[in-house]
Amino acid sequence: MTKKKIREHDLTVGEAVPWDVFSEEGELLVRKGHVVSSVKQLDILIKRGLYAASHAHPPKSETYIQPSVVRMLNSANKRLEFLSREIIAGKGGEKEKLLEVAHLVYAAVDLQPNVALACILHNQKVGMYAIRHCIDTAIVARMIAKAMKKSAAEKLVIIAAALTMNLGMLAHQERLQSHKDALSPEDAEIIKRHPIHTVDMLRHAGVDDEVWLACVLLHHENEDGSGYPFGKRGHDVPLDAKIISLADRYTARVSSRNYRKSLVPNAALRDMLLEGNSSVDQSLVATFIKELGTYPIGTFVRLENGEIGVVTSRGASSTTPIVDSLIGPRGAPLERVNRRDTSKPLCGVREVLSEHQAAVGFNLDQLWGPVASA
Repeated sequence: MTKKKIREHDLTVGEAVPWDVFSEEGELLVRKGHVVSSVKQLDILIKRGLYAASHAHPPKSETYIQPSVVRMLNSANKRLEFLSREIIAGKGGEKEKLLEVAHLVYAAVDLQPNVALACILHNQKVGMYAIRHCIDTAIVARMIAKAMKKSAAEKLVIIAAALTMNLGMLAHQERLQSHKDALSPEDAEIIKRHPIHTVDMLRHAGVDDEVWLACVLLHHENEDGSGYPFGKRGHDVPLDAKIISLADRYTARVSSRNYRKSLVPNAALRDMLLEGNSSVDQSLVATFIKELGTYPIGTFVRLENGEIGVVTSRGASSTTPIVDSLIGPRGAPLERVNRRDTSKPLCGVREVLSEHQAAVGFNLDQLWGPVASA
């Protein structure tokens, strides 16, 4: 049998294997269609040889399932919810499983960062808010950590900390996030102490990485000492915890919840700036704005020519993104998506729109292709 070495990036955690995979000796390891369920399983396959039939890319007649950021993130959502409930119930030995979810989110963002960012705004109906919010936070934190040239190991720990930052209040979060009245003293104490409670739960679950635990413990502290649970000031808060903190604030603002409407993305970024002459690290906010852009990926906009579309990628500058137009100047859906460079005449961004104002129905794969398939 003719064999060809499979490259590591040919396989992705959470996605189906597109061919039968054999060891170097010809032993069948997994059949085509098998879903690689964990980073550990991926590592085992790599160590055992990872050989496939010579057609590394299967003929057109064969079914090939292209990796999808949306499916990977949805898988991470389900697995994180299950693990969170296991940890809340007091189960130990969950560190490696949590890291596998962190690897899955890491791989999803690496596969197509624009789709991962778009999911924050356009994949909000998947799973419970409390879990989805942690994944959204991890996506943004991963982007910022990369911009700050963090190592792969550092980025993974930041993702893991973001995914687990609210375990200590998960049992209360659905109730508290819909709370319209003033918090009771008991609920205020739950919120204030949830980072401490979360760290205790993570230690019991087997997490012993002190950087991970410090990020969780301190992600609600502020530059001016107004945060919680300890009231620490900026110089006493690790940079990684600050990254998670700002990612947490941003994604919370752009997420729709049953007790309030979401902010449009550029308003969320502006809100963070205004919030924060003293409470947030302004140099870090500047990095956020530089990386996310004035019009973050997924933002609905109206162009100077009257078209309505979605920001799909960065452009020549932070204020001139690439937009895929879906609605024409007279309000009728376009027969095909028109890609617009907003640095060009008549294609500049006139205004940012809310989802309600845009009134545009679309699927992510219409704009980003199979990598965004549900």
